[in-house]
Amino acid sequence: MTHIPPPAEELRLLDAELWQLDRRRTQLLARRAWLVAALQPRPTEPARPASPRPETSAPGVQNLLLLLGGVLLTIAAMVFTLVSWGHLGIAGRGLVLGAVTLAALGAPLLLVKRGLRSTAESVAGLGLALTVLDAYALYAVSFPDADGAGYTAVASALLAGLWTAYGLLPRATELRLPLPAALAAVQLPLFFWAISASVGAQGVTAALLVTAAFDTVVALRSALVPVRVVAAVGAYGLGAVGALTAGWLSWTASGPSAAARAAALILLAAAIALGAAWRGNLATSHALGLAVTSGLLAVAATGGAVRPSVPDAWTVPVHLACGIALLALVRAGRLPETVRNGLAWSSAAVQGLAVLWALPLVAIALLGPVSWTAQAWSGAPANARAAVTLNTPWPPDSATAPLVLVAVAAVLALLARNTDRRPLALNGALVLTWAAALTLPAVLELPYTTGLLTLGALTAVALASPYGQPTATILALVTSADLAFTALASQTATLTTLFALTAFFAAVSWRLTAVTAPAALSYATALACATGAAADWPPQYTALLVLVVPVAAALIAPRVEERIPLEVAGAVAGLLAIGLAATDLPMLALVLALCGVIAAGTALRPDRRPVAYAAAALFVLATWVRLAAWDVTTPEAYTVPVTVPALVIGFLRMRRDPRTSSWTAYGPGLAATLLPSLAAAWGDTHWTRPLLLGLAALSLTLLGAGYSLQAPLVLGGSVLTLDALHELAPYIVQVTDALPRWVLPALAGLLLLALGATYEQRIRNVQRMRDILGRMS
Repeated sequence: MTHIPPPAEELRLLDAELWQLDRRRTQLLARRAWLVAALQPRPTEPARPASPRPETSAPGVQNLLLLLGGVLLTIAAMVFTLVSWGHLGIAGRGLVLGAVTLAALGAPLLLVKRGLRSTAESVAGLGLALTVLDAYALYAVSFPDADGAGYTAVASALLAGLWTAYGLLPRATELRLPLPAALAAVQLPLFFWAISASVGAQGVTAALLVTAAFDTVVALRSALVPVRVVAAVGAYGLGAVGALTAGWLSWTASGPSAAARAAALILLAAAIALGAAWRGNLATSHALGLAVTSGLLAVAATGGAVRPSVPDAWTVPVHLACGIALLALVRAGRLPETVRNGLAWSSAAVQGLAVLWALPLVAIALLGPVSWTAQAWSGAPANARAAVTLNTPWPPDSATAPLVLVAVAAVLALLARNTDRRPLALNGALVLTWAAALTLPAVLELPYTTGLLTLGALTAVALASPYGQPTATILALVTSADLAFTALASQTATLTTLFALTAFFAAVSWRLTAVTAPAALSYATALACATGAAADWPPQYTALLVLVVPVAAALIAPRVEERIPLEVAGAVAGLLAIGLAATDLPMLALVLALCGVIAAGTALRPDRRPVAYAAAALFVLATWVRLAAWDVTTPEAYTVPVTVPALVIGFLRMRRDPRTSSWTAYGPGLAATLLPSLAAAWGDTHWTRPLLLGLAALSLTLLGAGYSLQAPLVLGGSVLTLDALHELAPYIVQVTDALPRWVLPALAGLLLLALGATYEQRIRNVQRMRDILGRMS
């Protein structure tokens, strides 16, 4: 039974439940209000405009204002001095300028004391400028007749001393302007004194270099950065101008005395650079650059001192000797490593410039004989120099070029004995020695025959050199080519030289087959051409003689390991023979057939089976050329010799690999005859060719259908259809002309209706036909 409480108890329970519900409802309403407030978008505050970034800082604006103020005051003082000076008496002038100058120089001391350093710098600059105006005013009033250059020298020296003393005052030491300004004024006294004393260009140059030396000392010793910057600018600027002027004086010196004085100036510049690199606490790259400069200046000085006393041809060797002498200092252990490296680089630079000076002569000796190709067998020149300068002038004062090349080669060979760069250095020495020997016959003006013998001996020596391979072999080949071109001047020399080169390279082929054997074949080819030309043979007969080279290549190649270069040389000779016979069709056919025989013989080797394709192509070309020589115009005569071997090869391939497509096996051979014959049949007015072509196409179609071969079926059927269309075309035209005009549109409509009615069946027939062809090979 359900328990029912008394009414009083039930009322109490109901009140408790209602109170719980009210409390829960209050909690839920508060949560709902919070969620509603959270989901509502908050109004965004308008973005405040970004404050503009100041383009200038407060100290920058202050410095600019102070600078402009100082400049304006200086301009005003200049205008006063130059324009308004005459309105005052002597006492007034002195009092005004003196008072203004003292005030301008004294004010910065008080400003520094109050901590206004920027203002003090500006006023100090005005004061220094006023001292310059005072000096000018003193010159204009008291010394108007004095020498301007001499007065400038004295005034600049006094101003430099005054500014230095001012900058060393207790309060003025905090100013950055007086001492750099004093150093700037120091650049002028010696220069203007030299001008005033009329000591000439050498005296002015000496003044510049002495000033540069002083600047160098200050730049290395001073602890103040502004002073060091001004000193470095002065040292580099005046030093460069002084060194260049001294070099110009050395180059234009007319006698030993003038050259010696100029050399002394250049040595002074070199000593300044060397001292800075040696004693200065500089970065490695900086010290290295100064050391290189000092070495180059030392070479220019010593070489320039000797230059007036030697012939012009010895100018470069003298400087080269001085550059090589620097290496003795490099070997000395007293110099710092950076300085020694710099001197070594300067020596290398001198040697490199000397080699560059000799390169034009080497180029003439190497490339000059090529000009004989346009004047072959025109007559032997008088000497070796005339042989290389057929169309090129001989460089003046170049007789010492071989000596320069040998000297640099000796340095390379000696200095790299115990280093890791010994192979590279030996290669360089070998090339330089070869270049010297190459130019020697022309330099010495040896007889023409002696020059040829010298080149031949150089070829043999370079090839036999045990060092520097393969560089020596390349040099030997280049020398032999130069010898061959030089020998073109005379017929006898050409034949003798080519025979000797052929025999020489053939004899040494046991050692360097990959290089010497192709070279021997190349010179043999040239010898064959030269022999034919000497015998007055037509080019087509010379081609038969040239074919001896491919025959030799085909016979020798199987007996050597490195065969490809040899075979390439033989192939090139064969192409040359074909080119020589191109003007005579019967001879061209013979040459092509002989080339085919050579290729077929090469294809007998197991590793050269693919050459058989080239042999077949050569035989076909030979056949075609022979037919063209007989004026045969029937296309089948040209195509059937191609089709038959192609079909045989395709048949053999399909027997070996039944998966081969018939298009690959028979397609090219069939197309080679069918397509040209079809084109000829369409233009043939007789019935014989179309009939034979149709029978052949019908046979191919039946064979393709019988053996399920796609290529014969498609090609034969297509050609048969086109051939039949060609034969029926006249009758179709006659029938078309006989019918009324409405018959053709009616027939076309009926055809379209029939196709539309049986469209789906036609689609199925096409798909069936495609499947049948796809199953064929």
